[in-house]
Amino acid sequence: MSEDLITAKDGVDPTSITVVNDENVPSRPDKIPFFRSTLFQVLVVGICSFSAPGIWSAMNGLGVGGSQSPDLVNAANALLYAFMAGTCFSGPWLTNAIGFRWTLSVGTLGYPLYAAGLYVNNRWGVVWFVYVGAVACGLSAGFLWSVEGAICTGYPEDHKRGRYLATWFTFRNFGNVIGGAISLGLNVNVNQRGQVGYQTYLAFIAIQCLGCLFALLLSNPDKVQRDDGTRIDAPRGISWRIELREMWRLAKSKSILLLTPLFWYFGWIQAYPGTYLATYFTVRSRALGSFMSAIVGTLATWLSGVLVDIHWTKKRQTRAVSTYILIAMLNSATWIWAVYIQNEYRHTLPVLDWGNQAEFGRGFGVYMFERISAGMVENYIYWCISNLSDSPGDQIRYSSLLRGIETAGVAVGFGVQAVPTALIATASINLGLWFIALPFSYYATVQVVKKFNELDKKRGEKIEAEKTQA
Repeated sequence: MSEDLITAKDGVDPTSITVVNDENVPSRPDKIPFFRSTLFQVLVVGICSFSAPGIWSAMNGLGVGGSQSPDLVNAANALLYAFMAGTCFSGPWLTNAIGFRWTLSVGTLGYPLYAAGLYVNNRWGVVWFVYVGAVACGLSAGFLWSVEGAICTGYPEDHKRGRYLATWFTFRNFGNVIGGAISLGLNVNVNQRGQVGYQTYLAFIAIQCLGCLFALLLSNPDKVQRDDGTRIDAPRGISWRIELREMWRLAKSKSILLLTPLFWYFGWIQAYPGTYLATYFTVRSRALGSFMSAIVGTLATWLSGVLVDIHWTKKRQTRAVSTYILIAMLNSATWIWAVYIQNEYRHTLPVLDWGNQAEFGRGFGVYMFERISAGMVENYIYWCISNLSDSPGDQIRYSSLLRGIETAGVAVGFGVQAVPTALIATASINLGLWFIALPFSYYATVQVVKKFNELDKKRGEKIEAEKTQA
């Protein structure tokens, strides 16, 4: 028998099984077809992220969806993320039933409806369709978030994870670049506060409709190979009882508990930058913010990814801790500065436009640093997750759990902001949540470092055993 086919029917948890050939070593093909490589799968996920959540971020990068009043879109986004939190946790069940490819495709379907809701509200003042679009987007996006995270953390080779994560985030940020450029071109002469032109949304809807087709380019996990010849272990047919047991096992693990405050922080802060932009900046300045935030966010994710991957120092532990320290210092300084600026603006209530550089630069600068900090935090969180397990079966559970926690944080954040809440209060809470998350995220880094040490020890023992046998 060339392969052992073990399923959940045999009473064995398939997530713990790695299928190999008769010699119990992975085959090393001379050449792996590019469309079966891990890089190609990450690129497919990246294209889907560009067309769906990337364009969604571009709209919200305009300042709460480009709307004149933040309250409606903040309330819709709170509803969106509330539904999304539920479907994030359900991601492993859907993937187990229909596979990674179709789950990715289904996950993109709600995004055009969200953009359509903003379009009809912008043009004709219709409110109810905004909420319909938000619910539809929330139901589908949770599946997208869980499966894209599992692919980008579980598929890549361990020495490429930081850069492949940055590649994924680059595509998603490129949605902001394209969306921001479109909006900037359409609204470049609007040097006052208000809502963006409705033509902006037509371009967004067209791009988002392509996401479900791009997803079908994804290969099934059993056909994907890493560069050392190993295949992806993502079994199907797992019973719901085993799936529930595995989810609970990971939910109470030390790694998840340590990363939870950081994920909650990252989710909570999403409501603030768009509301800040819509409150104080002119339409064309908001379009510029959407465009520039994507560029600096992309650079930030690559900086974080390169620092943990490239051998600028031999020890991976040193690279991990150094990257964490840089992120901690940058985030701390950014939110202290944001609270200071926000305290000033609550009294002066400025209208900021790039035509007045003296006032514009300070306010726009703090927004850019918020985007840089968020980009580095996001890459680092997923890099930590990617090093907890090599199994996409476990990775989709890790991703579903943590993205569910993140979306719950986003839902609460948008809900609080929709009340509405004074921005000085929101900025202060952001600062407080960051300092609460700091010690937990440090110990999460220690957990990853501990795993590095365990892997290095196993490799050393294997080398010594081979020398002894020789």
